[in-house]
Amino acid sequence: MTSVKMSSGNPVRMGGDNHNVFVYGSLLADEVVRILLKRVPPSTPATLPDYHRFKIKGRVYPAILPVQNNNKVTGRVLLGISGLELDILDEFEDVEYTRSDVEVFLMDNSEKMQVYAYVWSNKDDPDLYGEWEFEMETSSHERFCQDDR
Repeated sequence: MTSVKMSSGNPVRMGGDNHNVFVYGSLLADEVVRILLKRVPPSTPATLPDYHRFKIKGRVYPAILPVQNNNKVTGRVLLGISGLELDILDEFEDVEYTRSDVEVFLMDNSEKMQVYAYVWSNKDDPDLYGEWEFEMETSSHERFCQDDR
């Protein structure tokens, strides 16, 4: 397997390998995933322990960072992501996030799973605050897609 460094700084594995990616923000919306990947892959609900999902001042999408207070982030794992799709997600998440290996708990059966997650790169960012909540509002997703994030 070959690794290629992309402009976002994340290595992309080329080839036939499939990957699993924990999503917790705008990628919880099927319509956003469909725009990016041209499909909605199978997924399963999961939680990421010892992380917090922050609001970001002036943005419609969240950031996660590790915390020490037994907090957890709920989301879902996108299953069977190809190397090319992982490249698309890397570009979408841009340099503000770092693709990291994390361990999540699947909500369906409490099993652990090693997956990728996009973690906010600047742990001292003064624009992070509160807790971000996912809302299925069409106007938010339309604005998000128009922002071309």
